[in-house]
Amino acid sequence: MPLAIHEYGIVIDSDVMVPMRDKVALATDIYYPAVKEKRLEGLFPTILGRTSYGKDWKSLWIDPVANYFVPKGYIVVIQDIRGRGKSGGVGQYFHTANCNEGNDGYDTVEWIASQSWSNGRIGMTGSSHSGIIQTVASLTKPPHLSAIWVDVAPTNIFAHEAREGGCMSLWMFAALFLHAHDAPEIIGDIEKRKDVLHGWQNIRAFLKDTPLKPGQTPLKWVPNLEKTLFEYYYRGEYDEFWQMECCNQEQYFDEAPDIPAVFSGGWYDPFAVATTHQYVAMSNKNKTPQRLDMGPWNHGGRRNGQTYSGDIDFGAEASYGIDGYGKQRLRWFDRWLKDIPNEVENDKPVRIFVMGGGDGKKNEQGKLNHGGFWREEQQWPLSRTNYVKFYFHGGGFLSSDIPNHETTQISYLYDPNRPVPTIASTSAAGEIANLPDEFNLETEDPRDYMQAMFYDGGAHQKEKNGLLGSNEPYPLLCDRSDVLMFETPPLVKDVEITGDIQVMIWISSSAIDTDFTAKLIDVYPKSEDYKDGYHLNLTDSIIRCRYRNGFNRAQMMKPDKLYEINIPLPPISNVFKVNHRIRIDISSSNFPRFDVNPNTGEDVGKHTYMVKATNTVYFGKEHLSYVLLPVILSA
Repeated sequence: MPLAIHEYGIVIDSDVMVPMRDKVALATDIYYPAVKEKRLEGLFPTILGRTSYGKDWKSLWIDPVANYFVPKGYIVVIQDIRGRGKSGGVGQYFHTANCNEGNDGYDTVEWIASQSWSNGRIGMTGSSHSGIIQTVASLTKPPHLSAIWVDVAPTNIFAHEAREGGCMSLWMFAALFLHAHDAPEIIGDIEKRKDVLHGWQNIRAFLKDTPLKPGQTPLKWVPNLEKTLFEYYYRGEYDEFWQMECCNQEQYFDEAPDIPAVFSGGWYDPFAVATTHQYVAMSNKNKTPQRLDMGPWNHGGRRNGQTYSGDIDFGAEASYGIDGYGKQRLRWFDRWLKDIPNEVENDKPVRIFVMGGGDGKKNEQGKLNHGGFWREEQQWPLSRTNYVKFYFHGGGFLSSDIPNHETTQISYLYDPNRPVPTIASTSAAGEIANLPDEFNLETEDPRDYMQAMFYDGGAHQKEKNGLLGSNEPYPLLCDRSDVLMFETPPLVKDVEITGDIQVMIWISSSAIDTDFTAKLIDVYPKSEDYKDGYHLNLTDSIIRCRYRNGFNRAQMMKPDKLYEINIPLPPISNVFKVNHRIRIDISSSNFPRFDVNPNTGEDVGKHTYMVKATNTVYFGKEHLSYVLLPVILSA
């Protein structure tokens, strides 16, 4: 009689070189169930993870995947993708723009299916870049790919990873250091590795001294990654580079296979819009079960067991970690790879964490108790959504009443040398900080010292010492002269906002090109713990005005001419409590979340000087500026 599956041990075949169709071999670790250190005979389903982060990263792959699934009767295969780790194809790795990725995924899946230990059913899992890898592999339709779990992954790196709204997402500069520090091109050259690490530690200096220039950052030691940096930095228009399948899978969604899939993410993850949109696309076309699971977390919160994102806490229900996330994935793969009748197919297809509802006090960890709860739904967007326009009014008011006054305007001076600092937002990479003097790059991992350059999630919107771009006397952002705020009166009842958001505003500028930003804020009233109240950022984005009519080509503005622009905001789910206010902040910078517009109209990333711009927002019955909010009606 076989042992209970929870009693299986693990044996490993390390660095198996799996051949791809072009003869490049990829380093692969295979974890087998074992009894008394002897590999079990028989056929097993396989969990496949393909990674650019290193197949031996304990906290990302070994503990949550190999050590979790193998004792439960799975074979786990973890592979360094082309040009990473010990895999072949050195020099062919371009961060998330790898044209061989789809074929490599197909070849790996089918290689597994051909092995004597495979039952022919392969599931893929992984987060972030490993989520892109799953989606791209699935588009090639490997016959033996049976189910996937895509977590916190972009599907269009032009729209919501490398760039957003026509601007560069500067945390991607930090992400390239994450991949350069252990690049196989320099792994044997300790001096070059130290230079990369030093640059990673001092990334703020590079971001302050823009524009970035080829050959002038430590990424020069890994030419393929430096090339990727300047593809991201210079390519403001949506061109043939961004159209590649490895960069934009959205355009190929209709070619995706009909296999069971989960798309999971977090409201404070930079790819929340990708996760929800991928689910909608797949659920509309596929007959097999498709699932959406959105928590309150930032990029790593589901995996790390956090109850918080940034400076706000959601309570014990928000904590998952290895065990909670493992149980979710195990149930999914047990059904589709082992035929275990656990009725997962009968679950409601959408599961969301609705943020808010907490008491607003400072908890023992010093974080705002924002609270929240899980809820299951039948669809996304929710069918009971009432899309309500909240209009801008004079005096900074925000109301669902249509303005009946003549057009009013508010102007501010945007100085690119003093941008509005990012206090908190979404991010997936950061700087190296607090590295000890005795740190040994040859034996230790600098990723253990990586931290965001701003609050990775939500935080009170007030400048603070230590945050890049903040300056004394550290004002509330809404008190800056270059930030316009429009807010409701204190709410007389709770209001739930769940879904995508659109900000439509009429603007003009003295410059031929500038940026406008929009940010949705949950404004807490003043309290004993928070003397100013608490201005909680929920979601934000930006538009570079040269791309106001689309990203295929730049169209400069005429100075002082009125234009209507749209700033789509990523989705959220949040309850604004009684006595809170709903607020929209408008400005022209959000640094270092996005690169700073010099207002000159020069080629993006190649400006030679910067000028101040007088930017204006218009509102009134002839120029309706508003935010379209998805208000949820009671079930």
